[in-house]
Amino acid sequence: MRRFDRFALTLFLLCEILGLLTVAPSGLLAAQNSGAAVQWQSPARLRGLLGGKHGVLIIGDRGVEFRPRKAVPLRWSYEDIQSFHLTARRLDLESYQNRSWHFPGDRIFHLGLQDTVPPEVAAELARRVQKPVKNALPDPHASAFSTLSARHRTFGGGTNGVLRFRQGGIDYVTTSARGSRSWRWSDIQTIANPDPYHFRLQGYRETFEFELKQPMSRELFDRLWDAVYARDLKGLAYSEGRRQ
Repeated sequence: MRRFDRFALTLFLLCEILGLLTVAPSGLLAAQNSGAAVQWQSPARLRGLLGGKHGVLIIGDRGVEFRPRKAVPLRWSYEDIQSFHLTARRLDLESYQNRSWHFPGDRIFHLGLQDTVPPEVAAELARRVQKPVKNALPDPHASAFSTLSARHRTFGGGTNGVLRFRQGGIDYVTTSARGSRSWRWSDIQTIANPDPYHFRLQGYRETFEFELKQPMSRELFDRLWDAVYARDLKGLAYSEGRRQ
């Protein structure tokens, strides 16, 4: 084997061992292995007082990164992200960083996206951040153990859609692609079913009140109640047991 071929093969194997990633034209990044989450990127614009900065947003295994064309990249590990609000073409990322000029509150980065975020990428981003978030990109094809047609009234009119109850949480999928939401059980603070045709979901970031077009059975609500509150009761019992 020639010396150059031997060097090229060694370099290739070294890259494989280190798990380096290559950017694909479609905007997806090759996974390090079959168990790794899919990574995603899109041309983006970071909004600012002077028109903002254009660059690329990357959602990767270690966090979120914005690479502007002519500036230092911005990087946020998942533990450094306090929350986010994600829609198809926009990501508002709330960090633990102080706002400039001694303004109160934490700094929020507003990013406009050229490409639509896939629902599976949105779900993985929420899973890795762990803290309560606002995810407006539910997967309409995710498996659900029950569904109910519903209306969510808002000050501007409201939306019609379907409530989808999954093993991992609750989705509201609208017919107009506006006002949709996906809540993990950990995103939900309380639920209420005052009568069979009304359902209220209070998340840590926002509250939705639904008018149900079909009645919600007591069995379904009991199952939702267990999913939201049973983990807290188990955690309380575990804490009490440790104190004894």
